[in-house]
Formats: sequence, structure tokens, C-alpha cells
Amino acid sequence: MRKKAWKWWIAVALTALLSAVALTGCNTTEKGEGGTSSEKTEATNTLEKIKQRGKLVVGVKYDLNLFGLKNPETGKVEGFDIDIAKGLAKKILGDENKIELKEVTSKTRIPMLNNGEIDAIIATMTITEERKKEVDFSDVYFMAGQSLLVKKDSPINSVKDLKKGMTVLTAKGSTSAENIRKAAPQVNVLEFENYAEAFTALKAGQGDALTTDNALLWGMAKQDPNYRVLDETFTEEPYGIAVRKGDKEFLQVINEYLKEIKENGEYDKIYEKWIGKKPQQ
Repeated sequence: MRKKAWKWWIAVALTALLSAVALTGCNTTEKGEGGTSSEKTEATNTLEKIKQRGKLVVGVKYDLNLFGLKNPETGKVEGFDIDIAKGLAKKILGDENKIELKEVTSKTRIPMLNNGEIDAIIATMTITEERKKEVDFSDVYFMAGQSLLVKKDSPINSVKDLKKGMTVLTAKGSTSAENIRKAAPQVNVLEFENYAEAFTALKAGQGDALTTDNALLWGMAKQDPNYRVLDETFTEEPYGIAVRKGDKEFLQVINEYLKEIKENGEYDKIYEKWIGKKPQQ
């Protein structure tokens, strides 16, 4: 009798153990490396989230004249990227004011996108193969090229004029730092949190030149006529709107929007408004 009872308890324990293992296996299979199917849907169905929320949340720069600069008098952020972002809000929600603009820097923009703080990045972001591993990009919406900002009386007229011992300033997390190290490996590169800090440092004499895309440098030179932008560019910098990986439906709408504004002339108006000339065809 004791022997039968012992066998019965062993059978019950084995059944419970096998059930627990099976349940664990099911959960692992469902979730996998990329999360559960519901998590994946939530991560990639940004377009539906925007419509339910009734607001598009975009990461933009606050410190770049002409593209994204907070006006100290009005408190509003203004620029080329801002107008593109507002137009996208109108495309999705029918009203350009149904938008929230969150400040990003070159260093913070991808983390903020991937942790869900923002729906998209419209912040002078160059499309690169390395960044494509982390985010998906729209079609190119602006073509820039990296150059140098120097004092008006500076002897620097080309990247070739940068000598050993000179210091070039730029922002952390930007492609500009990588590019200048390749183009002028003999110079010291000093990186700041953003371009506003870098420009302040240049004016304080902490460097011989500031480097980033010419489109951004034009804005700095406009703020202070004691500085000029070199005509020469030493890279091509195609800007794209970044979304989370796999966000195909949202990306399709963005590309449709960019195509529409280029065809109906709205893009040319935005370009001329901020850059001061018509875009090159």
C-alpha cells in the first residue's frame, strides 16, 4: 500500500514539473528575441498610435538657426525642419498644429526614438549605413555637404589649410567629427554637447574652425557676420527622416508626403523661406 502511494506521489510531481516546463517553453516561443507579437505590433504601429493620440511627436533641434532654433522672444521653435514636421502632421492628422516638438541632440535623438519618446526624428540627420542598423530612413529631404565656419579674416579657405596643432570644434554624436578626423587627421577635434556650445567656444577662441554641414553653418554665420562659411564642401550629407526599425506603414506615409510637397511646390517655398534660394534640381 505504501509502495503504491509513493509511486502515485512521484507521478503527480513529474506531471507538475512537465507542465511547468511546457508553459515556460510556450512563453519563450511566443516572445522570442524580438518580444511578443503584441509587443512587436505596439513597437511598429506608430501611425495608429499617432491617430489615437491625436498628436505627432517629433524630435527636432533647438539650437540650429534656419533648421530648428528656439526663438527667445516667442518661445517657439522655428526652421526648415520644423516646417517639414508641421506639414507631416497636417498630412496625417489634417492640422499642422497637432504636433509636439521635443528637443534632441545628435547624441540623444536615436535613443529617444527607440525608447518611444518621439515618433520620428527630423533634425538634420545624415543618412548613413551605420545608422541604418539602428533606424529606418525616409527618402532624402535635404542635401547638404560638410564645410568649415571660420573668422572672416581667417587664412583657412579649404580643409587643406588646416595645420597640425589647430583645433576644430563640432558636436558629439555627429558624423561631422568622424569626417573631419578623416579629412584632416593632423588637427585636434573638440566635441561639445551641441552646436550652440561649439559656436560659443569658437567665439571664445577655443578653436580655429567649427565644422558641420554647410546648411547649419549658414545659420551660424547669419547670427554673427564676423564669421564666414567656406564655399568648399568635403562630403555629401543627405538628410532623412528617421523612424523606428520596421515602421513600414509610417515610413510609407512620410515618403508619400515628401513626394507630394516636392511635386506641388510646397517644398520649394519652405527651402527658399529658410535657405534664401531655390533648391538645386
